[in-house]
Amino acid sequence: MKITVTIIRILTGVLFIFSGLVKAIDPLGLAYKMQEFFEAWSNAGIMKGLMHTLNDCAVAFSIIMITLEVAVGLALLLGWKKKLTTWILLLLMLFFTFLTSYVLFSGKIRACGCFGDCIPLTPIQTFTKDIILLLFVIILLMSRKYIQPLLKPLANTLVVCAGIALTLYLQFHVLIHLPVKDCLPYKIGNNILELRKMPANAVQDKIEMTFVYEKNGTKKDFVSPDFPDSSWKFIERKEVIVEKGTNNVPLINDFSLTNEDGVNVTDSILNNHAEYYLLFMKEVPGNTSRWIKDFKNIIISGKQIYVVTAQQETMINYLKQNKLPVTGVLACDGTAIKTAARVNPTLFLMQGPVVKDKKSWADFDSITK
Repeated sequence: MKITVTIIRILTGVLFIFSGLVKAIDPLGLAYKMQEFFEAWSNAGIMKGLMHTLNDCAVAFSIIMITLEVAVGLALLLGWKKKLTTWILLLLMLFFTFLTSYVLFSGKIRACGCFGDCIPLTPIQTFTKDIILLLFVIILLMSRKYIQPLLKPLANTLVVCAGIALTLYLQFHVLIHLPVKDCLPYKIGNNILELRKMPANAVQDKIEMTFVYEKNGTKKDFVSPDFPDSSWKFIERKEVIVEKGTNNVPLINDFSLTNEDGVNVTDSILNNHAEYYLLFMKEVPGNTSRWIKDFKNIIISGKQIYVVTAQQETMINYLKQNKLPVTGVLACDGTAIKTAARVNPTLFLMQGPVVKDKKSWADFDSITK
């Protein structure tokens, strides 16, 4: 039994540390996933006020959850405070299993983000993983007498504290300087226009048109060409997916640029063969004084600069107030901006539709050197 517990202990501890670190390189990704859950529950009428409050605190929750994953994984491997550690593991696994079961059985959320964007898993894969881990944790909780500390108490405590400190440092670093590893569709080297196209092996959904008619207070569905006679009154037409397709969503499916006149200029901008900049600012940033001087030096370079924002009119006024002459201010979906630019603002150096480089506001000075 001791050998079994040791193997389970190592597997569980390593997996928790790995899961935490994979998300630590992009904590905003987990925060946005949490907001999906809060929004889904709010729309379902579950404690709307609380869900809105939690939505506002998503980044803090993300940082705490990621740090806790790494800490308990490390504590388990070290055998640090085994009773406390195994109970926390059980509570975490019950919580994670609830989330993954909700994703799997409700169909309201596409994925749980258990391993961030770098290792996407299907809902059934994540649910199966959590069930196995839950069984592992129950075994560890019931057999914790076989968990022996690897180091002396003080040394164990110092190692766990160091792990927590380093995990926090990593997260706060990427919240300012962009993710250490970019696993999103807008990473350096990607062609945005190509990724907006439907995948070559896409299989489209099979859709059946259903027509609803009513007669004598009774509604009934009909499918072409079997329509009722004229004594029935047409009510509505519905599209029903009879067979779900596969791989039929482009990697980039919500990126569209609209100029101040409401004209879609996505293709014309991205087909610009010269180098140009896209400055992503979803909303007016609160740290203007820390990067605006460096940005003015970038403007002097002479390259075309387009600001991409979800608040077009507000951003136009903001740029005028700060005397920042840019080529144009383009409106874009806020979700697309959050995916493209984890930090507000983020500057893309573009060569046509290809992302050549990207920098957060904290690194604008490196562009001008």
